[in-house]
Amino acid sequence: MNGEGKESKEVKMEEAVNKERVVFMWGYLPGALPQRTPLLSPVNVRIPASAGCSWTDVCGGGCGFAMAISDSGKLITWGSTDDLGQSYVTSGKHGEIPEPFPLPTEVSVVKAAAGWAHCAAVTETAEVYTWGWKECIPSGKVFGDLPMGTSLEKDVFERQNSLLAEQVSPRSQGSRSSGGTFSAADSKGRGEEGTKRRRTSSAKHSAESSSSGDETLSALPCLVTLNPGVRIATVATGGRHTLALSDTGQVWGWGYGGEGQLGLGSRIRMVSSPHPVPCIEPSSLGKDRASALSRGSLSSERQSFRVPGSYVKGIACGGRHSAVITDAGALLTFGWGLYGQCGQGSTDDELSPTCVSSLLGIRIESVAAGLWHTVCVSTDGDVYAFGGNQFGQLGTGGDQAETLPRLLDAPSLENTNVKIVSCGARHSAIITEDGKIFCWGWNKYGQDPWKYIFAYLSQCCGVWLKLKTEILSSRCLKQLGLGDVIDRNIPSQVTIEGCSPKNIACGWWHTLLLAESPT
Repeated sequence: MNGEGKESKEVKMEEAVNKERVVFMWGYLPGALPQRTPLLSPVNVRIPASAGCSWTDVCGGGCGFAMAISDSGKLITWGSTDDLGQSYVTSGKHGEIPEPFPLPTEVSVVKAAAGWAHCAAVTETAEVYTWGWKECIPSGKVFGDLPMGTSLEKDVFERQNSLLAEQVSPRSQGSRSSGGTFSAADSKGRGEEGTKRRRTSSAKHSAESSSSGDETLSALPCLVTLNPGVRIATVATGGRHTLALSDTGQVWGWGYGGEGQLGLGSRIRMVSSPHPVPCIEPSSLGKDRASALSRGSLSSERQSFRVPGSYVKGIACGGRHSAVITDAGALLTFGWGLYGQCGQGSTDDELSPTCVSSLLGIRIESVAAGLWHTVCVSTDGDVYAFGGNQFGQLGTGGDQAETLPRLLDAPSLENTNVKIVSCGARHSAIITEDGKIFCWGWNKYGQDPWKYIFAYLSQCCGVWLKLKTEILSSRCLKQLGLGDVIDRNIPSQVTIEGCSPKNIACGWWHTLLLAESPT
């Protein structure tokens, strides 16, 4: 029983009648914009007439394409083009016009996420469909026809190999360190060796993952096979791996796990079927032992202890790392740690879920992960960030990477309680309890990893040029208020008047906002 009486139902029904849910988008989607120019300010995304009357959610991720869910349970995709490789296949070839993705007609989607080159969707019957780059997709029942010919597949493969470098190489590498911070300028020595080693390993693995250029590299939508009785509540997708969370709080993982991002205790490169991720078990305590030692709960480094909580309630996937939250508010991370994105006080990889010890005693409510960084929110509404910071994506006011969680104390967040967080590849976004939107991080786009050169700014954070024209596609927007095109290293407010934000989702180069607007 939920205790909901007749009166409250009538109030909710009246609210639903008087409010419309809309989706705004800003940033860079090459196939959705004329001449591949960026959206310099939020615009209203029109829902397809065949997909329903309103939006219900926006979905994170998507390298060159965007996803959202309609009130009829259709997964809507847009933004890809026929000459930009994998995103063309993964998003459904819909270009600038949002259209339903071709899943089986009886499927009603409730949650979805997009990685670099693959997608996953959860249905109202708690099943999971996934599609995209073949190495990310487990074996299962396949639906649909082959989407592309051999010659394009070979081109996709070449483009994907070049994109792997982006997952490894930021503006400059940081050196490996056991301290709390390291500078982006310290790029010599072991850091360079680690970069070269990972780049070589990534390229080698990509070549090994396909026996020939003629092999089909894109997988059609398939129904993921799980153990009998397993019902999935939500999914998260990373660079090339996927996590799924069941309604009982068990985490399942599949895809690429070379840096430990599947949490299985080893550097297993490919997991072709869903495996349970051991989270609520005796776990290693993180390398930052100061807080634990002060409580007298740890006597030796990496001592095994019981993770607070009895099940997992939240999951997130970054480029090559992952994070989960237990019902007791403990944060565990695993995977690639080169920039400190695991928050363990070092730059080592974590092969198994490891509790972030510096946050013990702070109840974490939600978490999001980017390409090289992680951001989480406590039940008190505080924001903590750690990992790579080359573009200000941590919001700390500088460009130093943080190997330990750092509380964001920017004046703009003073006396605010944050409720929702999302991370793009190199930018971050939050929504506060009082309905304010803040974004920070990478705000311009220079050299495309596919060798296409764009002379425009991608505006990941919603910053716009001093435009003299009005935005005609959005009746709710009057101004953004930031007025320049530089990266932001502190949370900066994006103003959309007359709308009530409900959810925000960052893609690799864009941001989607779900909001309620008076009809």
